[in-house]
Amino acid sequence: MSAAANLAAVEAEIASACKDARRERSEVTLIAVSKTFEAEAIRPVLSAGQRVFGENRVQEAKGKWPALVDEYPGTELHLIGPLQSNKAKDAVALFDAIHSVDRDSLCEALSKVLPQAGRKVELFVQINTGEEPQKAGIAPQDADAFLVACRERWGLTISGLMCIPPVDEAPAPHFALCAKIAKRNGLSKLSMGMSADFATAIQFGATHVRVGSAIFGHR
Repeated sequence: MSAAANLAAVEAEIASACKDARRERSEVTLIAVSKTFEAEAIRPVLSAGQRVFGENRVQEAKGKWPALVDEYPGTELHLIGPLQSNKAKDAVALFDAIHSVDRDSLCEALSKVLPQAGRKVELFVQINTGEEPQKAGIAPQDADAFLVACRERWGLTISGLMCIPPVDEAPAPHFALCAKIAKRNGLSKLSMGMSADFATAIQFGATHVRVGSAIFGHR
């Protein structure tokens, strides 16, 4: 199937999952993950009406997105991969949301560049729900203190949390844990769920699902 047909199938699945969870479709934002795909592969998805896209790397996004955003007004870009502190200024200039806030040095960098940016950028704290050493993110038991530091020490406004469950474990307990941490910290947004498990994530309150291969195909 074409990427546009895949997008329609994903949209139908999101609508069905929302209905099953007794949620409105408008409560869930689909982030089409376009990392590693060239502009030519992305354009049909834009033409089909999708306007929210996710990228993993600042440099890659800088190379392809400014022209596409000019071509398709209203497009939103979300950084869903790790962010180096020295790329914070570039990230804030390009992205509408950053899903991978996960350490003090990045908070410090963002606290310096955001006031100068002249634009609002939504921030999500990444929670390493599986406490995997190879993965970025704050350990669940450190999340509350980190969120306090984001607000009080660095003056950052955090909109929500993001998580990526371990590939070899059932995702539901990880989504439930992320939702629990968000709720007790007064956060309304949850970035969780990818191509294989976004319907489950919607059951647990995801407001943003990050879907790549189900739309664009495998890389």
